[in-house]
Amino acid sequence: MLPAVALMIASGQAGRHSQPGGDSGIVLGVVAARTDGSPTPILSKHLAIYDNGIEQFIKNFSPDPSPARIVLLVDNSLTFRADVKKLEGAALEFAYEIFEGDKLLVVGYDEQAEIVSDWTDNAKSMEASLKSFRKKGQPHLFDALTAVLNEALTPLAATSQKRVIVVISDGLDRGSKSRFEQTLSSLQLQDVTVYAVQAPDRTGGALRRDQPKPVQVIQKLVDGTGGRIFPISDPQTAAKSICDELRKNRYLLAYSPSSIPFGETRRILLLGSEGVTVRSKTAQPPVIH
Repeated sequence: MLPAVALMIASGQAGRHSQPGGDSGIVLGVVAARTDGSPTPILSKHLAIYDNGIEQFIKNFSPDPSPARIVLLVDNSLTFRADVKKLEGAALEFAYEIFEGDKLLVVGYDEQAEIVSDWTDNAKSMEASLKSFRKKGQPHLFDALTAVLNEALTPLAATSQKRVIVVISDGLDRGSKSRFEQTLSSLQLQDVTVYAVQAPDRTGGALRRDQPKPVQVIQKLVDGTGGRIFPISDPQTAAKSICDELRKNRYLLAYSPSSIPFGETRRILLLGSEGVTVRSKTAQPPVIH
């Protein structure tokens, strides 16, 4: 069994790397599919992209069958409404569904984010490592997301366009130093897609001071990065749907913005023609040099 290894929280470091495509252009990871399930290719003429409300010329739009790097970020805090066996099972489903070349990293978090299973495509190795899950402490979700982004995914930016976090959580954060909006902005800057395997809200929807409710956290993370939400009650469907989508329905879209709002976040809106569904991140934060 791999020892639990704490990920460092590198506060303030996210956002200091250039986004894919460089400063003069933007490259987006896009999910595109036909509503009737047809395999007919989707072309750039079937899409429209708007940057700060202005339609842009699409320079390139092509399928991205490259391998994925998927981090399973699992809430193993004391009050999370899922027992250890369910957490192990939910994580393990992904090991059976990934495609050749894909790799998984499993990180459990409470007050710390710790590597439970290092990058692997070996289901048996991962299954043994998952026995180190435990239930304790408070959920520092935003710190865990920051740690995973900075320590595990940002270093892969030059070699892997398809970088994904699957959050197995209800979205509750109690005590993180990282702020939610900055965490989301950093994920968008790096074009990291967040999917969620969502558990019932342990707070019952209670109002929270200075931060969104858990359900809103999950929704904003997923909507802002172009992911999807699945219920924790059916992890097999979640794993198969996510892995299939990453391998079969992912594209790369490139465009050069026609305006340059220095130091401002770009609002991105991607639309598909009739019969075509599309998703991508909804914002491109400025690069901090």
